[in-house]
Formats: sequence, structure tokens, C-alpha cells
Amino acid sequence: MTVTADMAISLDGYIAGTNVTTDNPGGDGAEPLFEWIHNLASWRERQGMTGGEDNEDSELMREWFDATGAVVMGRMMYDTGEEFWGDNPPFRTPVFVLTHRPRPTLVKEGGTTFTFVTDGIHSALDRAKAAADDRNVDIAGGASTVQQYLREGLIDELQLHVVPALLGDGLRLFEELDKDLGTTRRPRPIEPIRVVHTPLAVHLKYRFLKR
Repeated sequence: MTVTADMAISLDGYIAGTNVTTDNPGGDGAEPLFEWIHNLASWRERQGMTGGEDNEDSELMREWFDATGAVVMGRMMYDTGEEFWGDNPPFRTPVFVLTHRPRPTLVKEGGTTFTFVTDGIHSALDRAKAAADDRNVDIAGGASTVQQYLREGLIDELQLHVVPALLGDGLRLFEELDKDLGTTRRPRPIEPIRVVHTPLAVHLKYRFLKR
């Protein structure tokens, strides 16, 4: 089992724009980060639609869907996506939502359940691993959630879909990663394991090594 994070990111390091709200989930100016995804055949299939481009980008997206057995996300990501995902979210796996606001588990169509976890990132990851049935657990976001798991050294592989766009401002993925690390801990070394160039993005996949 592998713990992954899979994020679209701008050339200047942003994974969302400014003014992220439930009505504006990507933030201002962030459209280029996600436009390339919306016409992929694998993405459209997960949304219950037909058609789309069946290209290398679509295969990479399908690979993620097929390999992922459970998902962990932050409450902001859930709140901003809840209405958009509707009754048949694209995850089709158990999803564990980090939150300080308890809520009963939600059972959706297509195999997606949302379980709200109030006792921290380790508990959410343990529950996701137990539910993943030997498939991967993905730390879906947002930035703060991925940062917390990176700081604790809990992510095994990180895939970045680098989109040819400059946002200039917004939410950075690699922000304050040294926060609360103290003086004895150091970032884990990483190695590149795959680079895929397409007209839409450069897909970079890294593995974190043991210290």
C-alpha cells in the first residue's frame, strides 16, 4: 500500500488562486489549473459523462482512479466540492474528511462514503488504510492537509501535474513545510520516478525515501 498525493500546480507553485470559498472552490484566476482535466475521457467517465479526449493525460488520470482505494481530504476541500460532486461523487471509494465539526457519515451513489474524522491526521490515515483494501490511499488536499502529511513524513509518492500557467498569488503547496519541524527533523530525500510531457502539462512523479 502506498500513500500518495496527486496535485495540479502552476509553474510558480500554486494549487489554487486567491479568495477560495464554497462558491469559488478553485479561487480567483485558477481556471488554467483544472481546465485541462475537464475534457479527459477518464475524468468525464467518472462524472457520469461520455466522450472526451482519450490521450496520455487521460490514461494518467485513469491510473490514479484505478489505484486509489481510499481518500483523505480537508474540510475546506469537502465544503467547496460538496455541491459540485452531487449525489454521485467521482471518488467511488471511502473518503475521510479531516474536520473539527462532527457530522454523520454520508453514503453516496457509486461507492463513495464521506466519514468525518475529528481526532487528527494519523487517525484519518489509519482509517483510510484499513478501508483501502491494499490499494493506495490518496491525500487529496487542499494545500494545508497535504502540508500536514508531508511534515509528518507520511506521504510515500507525490505526483505533480505542472500546468503552463503563472497565477502570481493564491495557495502554495510548498508553503511553511518547516513549520513545527524543530531542530532535529529534516525533510525526507526524494527521487524522481517518472516524467511525462504532454501538450497540456508536465507530469512529475516522485518517491520519498527513508531518512
